[in-house]
Amino acid sequence: MHVADRLIAARCRRFVGRTAERGAFLDAIASARSSVYLLYIDGPAGIGKSSLLNEFFCECQTTDIPALLLDGRYTEPSPQGFRAALSANAPHQQAADPWADFQAMPGPHIIFIDTYELLAPLDDWLRLDFLPQLADTLVVMAGQGLSLAWRTDLGWQGRIRTIVLGNLSADESRAYLTGRAVPEEQQQSVIAFTHGHPLALSLVADAFDQRPGMDFQAEAAPDVIKALLAHFVQKVPGPAHRAALEACSLVRWTTEDLLAEMLTSPDGHDLFQWLRGLSFIESGAFGLFPHDLAREMLAADVQWRNPDWFATLHERARAYYYHHFQQAQGAAQQRIMLDYLYLHRHSPLVRPYLEWQESGNIYGDTMKAADKQSLIAMVAVHEGQQSAALAATWLDNQPQGAVVFRDRRGQVEGFLHMVALHQTMDAESEADPAVDAAWRFLEQHAPPRPGEQATIVRFWMGRADYQAVSTVQSLVFVSAALHYLTTEGLAYSFFTCADPDFWAPMFTYAGLQRLPEVDFEVGGRRYGVYGHDWRAVPPAAWLDALVSKETAPGEPLNASWPETQPLLILNKAEFVSAVRCALRDCTSADRLGTNPLLQSRLVNERSGLHATVAQRVVALQSVLAEATESLRSLQRGDKLYRAVQAVYFHPTLTQEQAAEALDLPFSTFRRHAQAGLTHVADYLWQREVGGASR
Repeated sequence: MHVADRLIAARCRRFVGRTAERGAFLDAIASARSSVYLLYIDGPAGIGKSSLLNEFFCECQTTDIPALLLDGRYTEPSPQGFRAALSANAPHQQAADPWADFQAMPGPHIIFIDTYELLAPLDDWLRLDFLPQLADTLVVMAGQGLSLAWRTDLGWQGRIRTIVLGNLSADESRAYLTGRAVPEEQQQSVIAFTHGHPLALSLVADAFDQRPGMDFQAEAAPDVIKALLAHFVQKVPGPAHRAALEACSLVRWTTEDLLAEMLTSPDGHDLFQWLRGLSFIESGAFGLFPHDLAREMLAADVQWRNPDWFATLHERARAYYYHHFQQAQGAAQQRIMLDYLYLHRHSPLVRPYLEWQESGNIYGDTMKAADKQSLIAMVAVHEGQQSAALAATWLDNQPQGAVVFRDRRGQVEGFLHMVALHQTMDAESEADPAVDAAWRFLEQHAPPRPGEQATIVRFWMGRADYQAVSTVQSLVFVSAALHYLTTEGLAYSFFTCADPDFWAPMFTYAGLQRLPEVDFEVGGRRYGVYGHDWRAVPPAAWLDALVSKETAPGEPLNASWPETQPLLILNKAEFVSAVRCALRDCTSADRLGTNPLLQSRLVNERSGLHATVAQRVVALQSVLAEATESLRSLQRGDKLYRAVQAVYFHPTLTQEQAAEALDLPFSTFRRHAQAGLTHVADYLWQREVGGASR
């Protein structure tokens, strides 16, 4: 056996999967018995076209079908060179004319041509002259796109079949890794990084051959990433283009506008068009995105090579999304929320708990009347009849709390139901152990004030996978995050789950606190509960903390949430009194340093989670000035504004002197000052219980 034959045999022994493609090949052989037939295998570099061609060739050798294999890399692109290659690769080299001997063998005959794109100068000759002379022959080509001339040739139409090769499935990838002796416990990490790309799987398997016992993480395998980068990115014109590639790899969709924002460029058009022309960049409904593997290795490379730049790109993308989220509504908000959370996919603490669907085959929708019985039945299957009866009650009483997840045919794949605790009646609350336990906790630890809301994610599940990691479960989390960010006055939220220990790393990372005292039992089954106080950690600060936990250069990733200043829950009378004192002391940082408002939600949202007392004083002075400025928007509010300014912001004058300076009777001046104070206190109270404008 020749060395070349041994190499082909070794490759075939390692081959896995491609069942559908093998079937298409056998069908093509049958069709070739009556006419010339062309089977074209299309796909990007590294996707396994050559391996599949070798597998087909091995199949022919096993079944004694006459076959020969050419490679465009080693074939001169001329008629003479092509004919010479046919003879050189025909089976019977001892024959006087190997090519003639091959044609004389009983058919059908198979000619395999690998790397066909390198034989482009022969395209017309093969299509018009050489191949039409053959009989009882199947030609199998592999390359990166069949030319338009083949596809528009009326003679060849109907005789060409194209196989577009994609990545291996998870099961096929696992079979390949097992065959390459990659430890089973390492295989999931490898598959998550490679997305089943054959070349990447091969390179990682080679790394295990060289370093047995290694613990695979993409960022810990720079040699693999370097090889893949060289394979995908042949040439980058300059630093700006490299930066554009890195930005594109971090975000879910790349638009010109987002690219310009991330690169601080006034115009991202030229770089966007360059990205658009790359072979591994695809176009979708909302922008450009790289092939899965190209995205992973580009992102892993920049995170390993330049963590500061990685963090900067994150920060700019985050600012872009937050700005557009505030202006969007409905489905657009959900899409932006997905884009925002996508930035976290690199975190090893988050990655196991989120499943991203690029195609958008499942989407969130409102509940329709026809959905109700199927949702109740879903609860009955996964949680039992007693739980299903409670679900029926809440779906009746609060239908607006349901989000139904459907596939593109409109079929229900799962749902989420949030109960608005502040809208429940006593009898309803007491009938459901989950809602009753949540209310007891709130009354003891964090009672909502008038105007504040509290909610509980009471039911959530996928039709097939219940609460396991899935696309539905990921969309449940996205819907919950949307609720947190868009609900005016949300003071507290609860999240129930059947397996609280499994979700502990994810929920803790996301700032949700485990609340064993709120756990409950329904139908003999115990459920765990997590919660979050949105007055202590407001939505904007929550988002910032999530991303900074991941991108801070040199900081180890951890799931724990940092300690924050204790929150002071003031009723309205206490709050108004604190505002009065704050206005009185607004020019004295020392006196403001003891004001109860420093521990309010109002100041928390302005100063950030970890502000010092001095920073909180500055934040309080800022909100006081802002509230006072709002007086000017009132009808005849300018008089109130001047009175409040005179009394509280310029206290060098007595009130009598201030009234005289404003040319007002003293009683009128005092009335204006009191009305202004009342408005400022009401304005700040609405901000306290309603949250900052999102």
